[in-house]
Amino acid sequence: MSFTDPASITISGSTIALPRVSVGDDRSEYTSGDGLTQLVASHDYGKRIRRMVRINTSKMAPDAFRPSENTKVSMSVYLVFDLPTAGYTPTEAKAVYDGHAAMLAAGSSAMVTKLLGGES
Repeated sequence: MSFTDPASITISGSTIALPRVSVGDDRSEYTSGDGLTQLVASHDYGKRIRRMVRINTSKMAPDAFRPSENTKVSMSVYLVFDLPTAGYTPTEAKAVYDGHAAMLAAGSSAMVTKLLGGES
């Protein structure tokens, strides 16, 4: 089963529609019309189960070596659940996620700001 189509994300106050462009057995991809933003959801099964959701985004920015020229730069943010094949229910795994998300969101996402500034 796939996510809602189109998916959407709001970045810096702008909502970006992400229509589904690819569906496989354990992977779906959603991409913005301009191709600069992508959502990927995937599942890998082996000794452990890895469930991932990832946002890839790109923009044009001045080239560090030729400031008069623009170049495409990109970044990604992902969330991975690395689960044993048995022992955690989806409800239990979500409870761990809820704690993680609350910790990162606390104080206007102060921990994320510190992480992005190089703190650990």
